[in-house]
This record gives sequence, structure tokens and C-alpha cells, in this order.
Amino acid sequence: MIGLISATAAGAAARDRLAAAWPTRARVYDGSVGDAVRRAFAECDQVVCFLATGAVVRLVAPLLSDKGSDPGVVCVDEAGRFAVSLVGGHGGGANELALEVSELLGAEPVVTTATDSVGVPGLDTLGFPVEGDVAGVSRAMLDGEPIALEASVSWPLPALPSNVGNPALDAVPTLPHSRLRSSGGTPIAQRDDCPQQYRILLTDRAHEPADREVVLRPPTLVVGVGASKGAPVDEVLGLVQDALRDAGLSVKSVAEFATVDAKAGEPGIIGAAERLGVPVVTYGAEELAGVEVPNPSEAPLAAVGTPSVAEAAALAGGGELLVPKRKSVRADGQPAMATCAVVRRVARGRLAVVGLGPGARDLLTPRAKAELRRASVLVGLDQYVDQIRDLLRPGTRVLESGLGAEEERARTAVAEARRGQAVALIGSGDAGVYAMASPALAEASDDIDVVGVPGVTAALAAAAILGAPLGHDHVSISLSDLHTPWEVIERRVRAAAEADIVVTFYNPRSRGRDWQLPKALAILGEHREPTTPVGVVRNASRPDESSRLTTLSGLDPATVDMMTVVTVGNTATREIAGRMVTPRGYRWQEEAK
Repeated sequence: MIGLISATAAGAAARDRLAAAWPTRARVYDGSVGDAVRRAFAECDQVVCFLATGAVVRLVAPLLSDKGSDPGVVCVDEAGRFAVSLVGGHGGGANELALEVSELLGAEPVVTTATDSVGVPGLDTLGFPVEGDVAGVSRAMLDGEPIALEASVSWPLPALPSNVGNPALDAVPTLPHSRLRSSGGTPIAQRDDCPQQYRILLTDRAHEPADREVVLRPPTLVVGVGASKGAPVDEVLGLVQDALRDAGLSVKSVAEFATVDAKAGEPGIIGAAERLGVPVVTYGAEELAGVEVPNPSEAPLAAVGTPSVAEAAALAGGGELLVPKRKSVRADGQPAMATCAVVRRVARGRLAVVGLGPGARDLLTPRAKAELRRASVLVGLDQYVDQIRDLLRPGTRVLESGLGAEEERARTAVAEARRGQAVALIGSGDAGVYAMASPALAEASDDIDVVGVPGVTAALAAAAILGAPLGHDHVSISLSDLHTPWEVIERRVRAAAEADIVVTFYNPRSRGRDWQLPKALAILGEHREPTTPVGVVRNASRPDESSRLTTLSGLDPATVDMMTVVTVGNTATREIAGRMVTPRGYRWQEEAK
């Protein structure tokens, strides 16, 4: 919950805007400001104060206890010009909250956390539990001191600065004509091998951090749990903790409990999972019965329909069995009421296929920006990489190549993800529309996670410039016969013409391919009047954008190139006040005529 506090009418107006935007996330605290701050600080995860920064400092100072548990506090000035992340930038999420508040209020976010200020991920923001000298190692990252990165398990990480590294991680494949470099422009291979005084360790093993060391705990462990009806929470929890300790594993790397559907509501399992802060995943008995396990038993087969619960549930998602089935031991000598097994799940790389939009930075979606900053490896066409290079975190490995290497880029992106990397594969517009999603997903299998990030297409950007040409049914057709025979393209154009559908032509004309657009227009002309509106947009949303409205008979194909999108209206499309409009066909519009 986010507490909202204000002291003046101006502050209350801005406060109410946030409350309206967050109906289920925010709570307004009225009354005296001091009491409101104290109550919100005790009851909420985050607090937004519409007060002077100095006043908030004095009010919250006596309430601070621990950066890991204190709520994040954001201060907004009376005029709503700035949203200042004051307390709990990372641990309390105040940095992200300041950005969110700024977006809603049109304010400027003020984030002074050192790592955020220079675009370096904070070690406590990677999504893993972290232990050790976080402040010291973070300071070394910012100062450029050499830091060793060691891992006992493979798990995707975001980009880290070039002074953080494991030499084994630098041996990455290159593309034809590619340039392997960090986002700052310095080739990774040219880094000096300096003595490394600091260390970041990625491990699920029990390990006490040494001086100048940070331990990251990836969510690698799945604990399969079986329990008799009424098994006490303490018995289940004690069994799990003992099993992990005896195996030399960290409880902080437990990702989830797993069990059979029949035990989904068992209080002992649910309570133990809640104490560890992990979810409970369940599987059907039939599915678990098909999992090969080393220690099947007749007891669970008779009780829930599968010869194994703990081992089978832990192994259901794949992985390495680290702790075979183990039973609890009761102090009163009574039979065990709980069993557990521990599996280290296979690390899955992550491939985000990101659409960059038509070119303008303000048409790049927030989700796309987040994926670019999350990636440790970026793969893309060189000219597209140049558009967003400044958004990448320092240390991002960039694999870029020229036109014609689309298939190689797709293979490389998938291969990097299979190595356990967090990869972003970029394309213009929407990556699923005449772009990189199709070849990448054709190459990928279910051994990696794939995320699609939609983008604003060239057709949509052009339509917004022209007016509302896509107000009714429409279709996009590429006139390039590089990958599709012209006979197929022509058949599709004829179908669209006969169906009276608005058509947007991609790749309409190039120097070596100049007859396809006139042919396509002629086909449409067999079914539409010569005066049918046609919109022509070149480099939509870019600095040299140009657009014009013409007609089916008035369009000169020689004025069109590969950077142009051509939209041909249907028989209902009209030019109204200089804009291209295709009526939706609403009844009230027809009645008003």
C-alpha cells in the first residue's frame, strides 16, 4: 500500500490525482501531518508526501530503523515539479516510485542513488537476495575497480560494468561484420587483466561472504513437499531447513515449494512456504506419476494416486536432484508427517524480442526501455542499435550486423539465450511485423523463455499522421518479393481489392524493384475509383518525416521508396479537411447524414 499525505490545497489536488490513478494501491492519510506520516510509515510499503523535503526529513528521521525494511519515501513539491526519492531508493522502491509519480503528474524525477545516476544496476535491485559488502562492492563498481564475477550456478544477469567480469564470459560468438563491445563503445576484449580485489559470487550454496564480497542468491532451488493431513507448520519448515543446511544449500535460493494438487490447501505446507516467502506450485497426481524418481512408495500411491510426491513434484519442472526424499523426525517418536526433496532447476536464458517503434524516442514504449536495460546481450541491425545505444546499461554486450544478416542475428540471439544470458533482439516497429520475431521464434525451442515486446508499427504511425485511414477493416501487404514469390503477393492484393479492404503497402519500391507498386495499384484500380484517397508517408515520426495525400490515379510511384508506407483507402474512404478518413460505419453517423 502507498500512503499519500498532503498539507495544502495544492498538495491535496496532486495527491487526489495519484489516489484516482491507484484506487487499489493508495490510501490517503488525513489529519495532522505528523500523525499522518507516523501512521503511514508504520502501515504502508511506500509513502508519497506532498511537503517540503526538509519537513519530511525531520518527520521521518526518528522513524528510520533499517534500510531493508523501512518504506520508500518520495517527496513532491507544492507545484508538482519534482518527485524526489528521499528514503529507501532501492530497498523501499522509492526510485521506481519517483519515476512513476513523475509520469502521472508530469514532474521531473530526482534520483540521487549513485548507481542509478550513472545507469549501473544496484546489486540490491537485481531481483535476488543479496548478502555481504553491498556498499563497498557497489562503490568499487562505480570507481572502476576490478571486480571478479564468479558463479557456481548459471543464471541470467543484467549487464554489469566492464570492470565486473569473468574471463570465461567474454568468449562470445560474433556475427559476420559484427562489433563486440560494451555499450560505452570500448571493446570488451581490450579490458586489462588487473588483480581483482572485490568479488561478486552468484551461488545457491551456503557461503558466508568475506570482506569485499557480495553473494547473490539466484532462485535455483525447488523444494518438493509431501505432508500428511494436519502436519504442523514447524515440522514441515524444520524438515526443509534441515535438508538444505545438511546439503550445504542456502534457503535464500529457494524459488518455490512443489506438491500434488490434493495437498494444495494443506496448512502445514502453505504455512511453511509463507514463512520462507515462496509460492506453492501444484501438479496433478497423474502428471507426477509419470515422473521417474529414485524412491517411489506405495503409501502416497494409495493416498493421492502417485508413487511419489516430494521427489516427483520437485523434478516435475526438470533439474538435478540434490536432496533425495527425506522424512521429518518427530521428537515424540511418532511417525513422520512430512517429506521433502530438493532439486536445482536448470537455468533458463531469456530472449526478449523488442519492437523499437517507428523511430521517434517518445514512441518507444516503457516496456521496451525496461527490456533494453534488463539485457546483458543486445542483438540487432547496426542502424537500429545506434538509435537506442544510449539506453543500454554500461557493460551490455552488443552484437550488431548489417542488412541481410537477419537469419544470423536470430540464430545468435537464441544461442546467447541458451547460454543462460538475458538477451534483447531488436527490430523496428513491432518486432512481430515483418521483423525479427518470426525468424527468432522459428529458431527457438522450449528450453528458453521468450518475451515479446510490442511496438508501434510503421502502418500505425503513418495512419496517425494521415488521419484515420484504418478506421475499418484493413490489411498490410509487403511488396518485396525477396522472401515471397510475386504470384503470391499479387493474389493477396487481388483478394484485398475484391474485399474492399484498406491496404497498407510495406516495402513498396526500391531501385532494383520498381514495377511491383504500379502493378499493385492497377489491381486495386480495377475495383476502386481513380479518386480513392491514398496516403504516402516517408520516415514516419523521424526528423525528416514527410507526408502527403493524393489519389489512386494521382500517385506517382517514382516518388516512393523503401522508407515509405503507402495506404490506399477503400470505397468509403474520404478526404475530410485535409485528412484521410475511413468511416467505421456507426449507425448514428449514418442517421446524421
